[in-house]
Amino acid sequence: MNLSRLNTITGRYPNLRVAIIGDFCLDRYLEIDPLREEISIETGLSVHNIVNVRSQPGGAGTILNNLVALGVKEIYPVGFCGNDGEGYELQRALRGKQGVDLRFFHPTDERKTFTYAKPLIFRSGKAPTELNRLDQKNWSPTPESVQALIVQAYQELNSQVDAIILLDQVDLPETGVVTERLLNAIRTVENKPRSFVIADSRRGLKGFPPIGYKMNRVELARLIGGNEQASLIEVRRAAERVAKTNGQPVFITMAEQGIMGASPDGTSEQISSLPVRGEIDVVGAGDSVTANLATALASGASVREAIELAICASSIVIHQLGTTGTATVGQIRELMIACGML
Repeated sequence: MNLSRLNTITGRYPNLRVAIIGDFCLDRYLEIDPLREEISIETGLSVHNIVNVRSQPGGAGTILNNLVALGVKEIYPVGFCGNDGEGYELQRALRGKQGVDLRFFHPTDERKTFTYAKPLIFRSGKAPTELNRLDQKNWSPTPESVQALIVQAYQELNSQVDAIILLDQVDLPETGVVTERLLNAIRTVENKPRSFVIADSRRGLKGFPPIGYKMNRVELARLIGGNEQASLIEVRRAAERVAKTNGQPVFITMAEQGIMGASPDGTSEQISSLPVRGEIDVVGAGDSVTANLATALASGASVREAIELAICASSIVIHQLGTTGTATVGQIRELMIACGML
């Protein structure tokens, strides 16, 4: 890729419309000052005094944050939250983002807001230390009435957006946004995707319709029944087979070995990760990859060009400590120039 090509691809971002169908959660950062530690009179236990609270969209919201940073024109979050305090915070955080349209995001009494509470100890001159996280999740199946709203949103947005991102973040099947009912709707002839669709699921993509896939090499092995310790050439061949079967690009993230991308025509590309430049925090790196792959491909990038952008974005994100970071087009451009990629 050269600078002219980069500018052409990213110059289309301000005209893109992207839907994110997935599990939006609230990332609540609790900043603790260790110099204010006390002992509770009542329990005799240590007290961590919180001096600041930061809330931002997490889960599928992390992808949304990256789309906002990239300057995407219109972003449609499709999902739900509870009618609770965390849901209020999440909706307020989403409303504060440029270009976000909340008409397909549904607060409901039938669900709790998916929440990650992240206590962080801040010491002068040191990276934040994260304590045990406090999570709030839904452990019962998503009600049919809520599932119907998600399917209806997909059907409405299918012909209106340039890209759709599916993010399945829940640990227990059928308790989140991406349910079998939604996947069946995507499979049907009348609702087949009319725009580029890419999916990512922490439980793996087995059973997903033939759309674009983004996964790690362990998830690839589970999808095809292969070896989780497969060699690079074995990963390449497997990715090429899946891409040809799906008729859509497939991307495999491989830590320091970077990203393998396969095209439906049977060709593939692999680019290694950039060297680290200090302390890192890998939280959110995968979501930055998903956001950049989707926007690049929807803007006419080749598989290789999309990988180059995603590699740089994830490198920027992992060097942002104490938060789930994002990467702007300007930051990506600067890093590509610094690393000799342009």
